[in-house]
Amino acid sequence: MNEYIGQPITFSNLIPKIINRLQTIFLEFWLLVLRYVGYIPIHTIRKIFYILSGVNMPMSSTIYMGANFFNPRGISIGNDSAIGDHCFLDGRAPLKIGDHVGIASQVLIYNDEHDIHSDNYGNSFGPVTIGDYVFIGPRAIILPNVTIGRGSVVAAGAVVTKDIPELEIWGGVPAKKIADRQIKKFDYQIGRAMWFQ
Repeated sequence: MNEYIGQPITFSNLIPKIINRLQTIFLEFWLLVLRYVGYIPIHTIRKIFYILSGVNMPMSSTIYMGANFFNPRGISIGNDSAIGDHCFLDGRAPLKIGDHVGIASQVLIYNDEHDIHSDNYGNSFGPVTIGDYVFIGPRAIILPNVTIGRGSVVAAGAVVTKDIPELEIWGGVPAKKIADRQIKKFDYQIGRAMWFQ
């Protein structure tokens, strides 16, 4: 969080406030550019833009069309992972997505939320870590300060507010354990991305 936000303007903080505002405006403009890039129906072109914008991802992983971001530089994606269409990836705190992860359509991953008990309605940042071989169902929401363990599954529409251990299936609002995953050893590949998606 920038130390100059919310402070009255004084001569000593004028220049830092101006620089901070210009950086914020540029980032907001670039996020708009990435939103339009997200609709280019060619994976390679989108990936190049995302990588140049700071997303740490290999060419073996893909982000489907319509993705939105906050601060791409805070996002890291492992090998052979697929992020579904119209997902939201928040990089204001570290967002780490492992290898062979399948994230379905319209999943929202946040690592910042407002502190509703704070006098100034401030922000509360927290990292999100998603382990290898995790599957997250459509329209799930992952909130800050959450780790999803290796091989776990998040059911469609779940709201994840706390850590999920390895090899467990969670669902509901808020998400709770509903079963154990039967497979214990993982060696599958997510596979080739669908063309023009």
